[in-house]
Amino acid sequence: MKGNRQEKQSRYSEEKREEPESPSGAEERLRRMLREQLGEENGYSEEEIQETVDRLIWQENPLLTLPQKEKIRKNLLYSVGKLDVLQELMDDTAVTEIMVNGYRNIFYEKDGVIRLWDKSFPSRERYEDVIQQITGACNRIVNEQKPIADARLENGARVNVVLPPVALDGAVLTIRRFPDDPITMRRLVEADSITREAAEFLGDLVQARYSILIGGGTSTGKTTFLNALSGCIPEGERIITIEDNAELQLRGISNLVRLEARDASMEECREISIRDLIRTALRMRPDRIIVGEVRGAEAADFLVCLNTGHEGSLGTAHANSAADMIERLVSMVMMSGMELPVPVIRRQIAAGVEILVHLSRDSTGKRKVEEIAEITGMENGEVCLRKIFSRDGKSRLVRQDGLFREEKLRRLQERRASGKNGL
Repeated sequence: MKGNRQEKQSRYSEEKREEPESPSGAEERLRRMLREQLGEENGYSEEEIQETVDRLIWQENPLLTLPQKEKIRKNLLYSVGKLDVLQELMDDTAVTEIMVNGYRNIFYEKDGVIRLWDKSFPSRERYEDVIQQITGACNRIVNEQKPIADARLENGARVNVVLPPVALDGAVLTIRRFPDDPITMRRLVEADSITREAAEFLGDLVQARYSILIGGGTSTGKTTFLNALSGCIPEGERIITIEDNAELQLRGISNLVRLEARDASMEECREISIRDLIRTALRMRPDRIIVGEVRGAEAADFLVCLNTGHEGSLGTAHANSAADMIERLVSMVMMSGMELPVPVIRRQIAAGVEILVHLSRDSTGKRKVEEIAEITGMENGEVCLRKIFSRDGKSRLVRQDGLFREEKLRRLQERRASGKNGL
């Protein structure tokens, strides 16, 4: 009986070996072989990796169709030095956001609509490898002791990672892509995000060195709009950008210094905060300072920057409206530990910030300028706002009023009339 069982088992094993291999089984087997051949080193060129993949597929010659082999080849290339199954979404320029909830569920935003993707990572281990690959390339550390991290990809895409035990159902990875070619004010006008009149008005304000703060909710396009607005800065100025994760894509500025904050690491590297960078930037002879996002105690240092001769500086912050931006700034300054009365903080805001631009995003995903307002001063302890542009009942951005503090703008117009472009 025992001999018969062994004979049946042997015959069953032979039959199993003769069964055709599934595409997913062949891919996973070739993936393991590829890792063994490449080892842990990262010094392989793209051509060398392609040759290794092609050689494996040729030598192993799995009994698959040509389209199946091509698909496996693409997936293997994506799994080495790239983002595995996410690379296909990253290569689609119409995809603006990628959201991974655990290794099985991948969502993406395209044309303002969120969709579930029909692909997933082959395993939790491979998904976690991609997360470590992304954060490690940016000198960011993420683990159980530090389960939350922000990072960026080589193309400037913003990355957020949340690991267990904070993320209860598995690691969460969110990637926000920015256009490969920076959005200009002209393209925003063509997309009906802003009118030509309002765009030209803001462009003049930038050239005239008005300090501008861009506000809006999550994913309303604040960084994109800041990029576009920065394109109006005249040549010859020294610009310093300060960001938590470098995302700005300023073009046409030769004297540009880019600074990025750094987290404290396990190698005992000291944290370099946005506050540290703003203070350092003030000693670097900037004409303007651009802060990618003001979201905490650094608001106090940003106000100091605006009130110490660095006119024309720009920044973004989260807010629900232009008026809400004032109180948001007050709250953030109070987080800095500076024991200043609220009226004093409001006076600093009124003296330093001149223009507020509020952005919104509708249910279809369309981003647009909702309001442009001017801070005109103080009255009864409150910061006064004047609406310059706002949306009417038909959702059209229309002019509401003229500029109250127009001295800088008038000087710009006089320089243009006399043919002088310098500031």
